[in-house]
Amino acid sequence: APAPPPAQHLFSDPAEIEALRGNLLAWYDKCKRDLPWRRLAAAEPDADRRAYAVWVSEIMLQQTQVATVIDYYNRWMQKWPTLQALAQASLEEVNELWAGLGYYSRGKRLQEAARKVVSELAGQMPRTAEDLQKLLPGVGRYTAGAIASMSYGQATGIVDGNVIRVLCRLRCIGADSSSPAVIERLWDMANALVDRSRPGDFNQALMELGATVCVPKAPLCGECPVKQHCRARRRKLFGKPAPVPDVEDCGVGSCPLCPPAAEPWDSSLGVTNFPRKAAKKPPRAARTATCVLERRGCHGALEYLIVQRPSSGLLAGLWEFPSLPLAQGLQEEKQREVLADHLRAWTGWPVAAGGLRFIGEVVHIFSHIHQTYVVYSLPLDGDVTLDPALSPSRWVTEKEFHASAVSTAMKKVL
Repeated sequence: APAPPPAQHLFSDPAEIEALRGNLLAWYDKCKRDLPWRRLAAAEPDADRRAYAVWVSEIMLQQTQVATVIDYYNRWMQKWPTLQALAQASLEEVNELWAGLGYYSRGKRLQEAARKVVSELAGQMPRTAEDLQKLLPGVGRYTAGAIASMSYGQATGIVDGNVIRVLCRLRCIGADSSSPAVIERLWDMANALVDRSRPGDFNQALMELGATVCVPKAPLCGECPVKQHCRARRRKLFGKPAPVPDVEDCGVGSCPLCPPAAEPWDSSLGVTNFPRKAAKKPPRAARTATCVLERRGCHGALEYLIVQRPSSGLLAGLWEFPSLPLAQGLQEEKQREVLADHLRAWTGWPVAAGGLRFIGEVVHIFSHIHQTYVVYSLPLDGDVTLDPALSPSRWVTEKEFHASAVSTAMKKVL
């Protein structure tokens, strides 16, 4: 069994916990950012409608910056102000509004969950973190805790990237903060700290602290409302205290929360020694041949053929120009031949490789893929209708293209 963490890493003093709660909530009341989902939730007396407002914001904020989310959130809530309204929407509408926000499966699961609440749960949201996570697709442990604490007052903690950073610095937790064992300890800590009378505000305060003060680089330690509780700051200011045993005296190699022996404290980094994460794997490289098929429409406007991606996987359900994954190392001439074969099989037209005009390459970085689109164009004199069994398709003008559920990558291609 893994060794238990020494008490120095944990919050065990009731007086300290109470002081930390009070200081953090007082700071939050005074300094919190004015965000649309906070305004909406604060003004909404109905708990289920409040939960919907929180839910949408939390899904959008996953791996996306606040500044980017605000406009998407406002448009979403204007279009679908209630869970019932979202349940009646089509996936196409959801994808169109979500386009450009990234991680498109989030919007799809959000709508699926809304339909489940309406059709299977009589329109009533689950009210505990446990039930939210169990019953709603796309709702994980963090999102469930956020909805339950902010909307229904359940005294449950939450752990996201900002909370991880704050807690690791407060208690000098230097082990890999992405490891399941460390994450579990952080959840224990968050549940111990959460204010019982204002759990939603406390959780938001902890995240707000990480987002605005206890930031990854150059944290504003002098402005921190809980700096007197921060062991990383104390170590930066005073070094290793003696003779009183402290967190720095944990047995290296045996404490599951200490930094590994190979990564000693770097005084030049100060509090940013924490948290420490395992090195990320570099994104894999991928190449895709993309062909922009063009024609003149009945009114003379240039039109483009777009096809719909499969309903699962990367960019599920979005529209794109006909595309084909390429094997690594193919020469340009071979790429052109492979694409021409693909288009012939798809359209039934005698597409010649020589008729494909090479335009250039577009690079788009997904979270785990370094994607290069090799772009060709092909003007056509007549109509092309693809077999719907192969892939739904349609001709669109440039204006219609931008109004469709297309990815940012495809907008770059055009």
